Amino acid sequence: MTASARGLFRATGKQSKPVAAMMLDGTIAKVEYLEREKDEFYPTPPEPTRAFLHAEIDRLRDFGTVWEPAAGDGAMVRELESLGLRVVASDLVDRGCGAKIRSFYDWSCPVAGAIVTNPPFAECGWGNGKARWLKHALNILDVEYMALLLNWTWPGAGGLAPFWAEHPAARVYLMRWKIDFTGQGAPPMLNGWFVWDKSHRGETVLRMLDRKDARQGELFGGEAA
Repeated sequence: MTASARGLFRATGKQSKPVAAMMLDGTIAKVEYLEREKDEFYPTPPEPTRAFLHAEIDRLRDFGTVWEPAAGDGAMVRELESLGLRVVASDLVDRGCGAKIRSFYDWSCPVAGAIVTNPPFAECGWGNGKARWLKHALNILDVEYMALLLNWTWPGAGGLAPFWAEHPAARVYLMRWKIDFTGQGAPPMLNGWFVWDKSHRGETVLRMLDRKDARQGELFGGEAA
């Protein structure tokens, strides 16, 4: 393991094995494997949601009500509600945020026109999930708007090419900082918000989000950092 890779992780006390990971400079390094949390539970820190809302709040206000179908402990729900949006929260597991306890796949119609969530990544990728989560949202539920917080490299899986051709994102926001979801140190990857929006016409738009976008006083009632 390289020194730069070691600095990104802390010991978990669990048995680990080295895996290959791509560094930001494009090199491949061996890093320690982090045990995945049960039910893919990784609470979202406030900054990624706030930066996203800074960019998309006007569009979300068109809906008024937003569905958070992987609500967890309510971290993202609280950020959405802080801007006056009504949120319907649901999840597979009760984590005390008042969510409706129901599998995402049990819904046959959307409970709101817009979805905003940090979804279970294993259900969105191609290797194991075969994009099941995304297909259910866009093909079965036929939502008008969906914003998902995903690994930046997510669209690069070869098996996702037909899905992307059928459902290209309207807007993609690259976050130019690494998010520490686990408290074990930020991983050697970037994340992005992928937005599907039926009102959009044309090619996918790429935009960037910086930390300062998460600290807008006019949105969140404080002084901008």
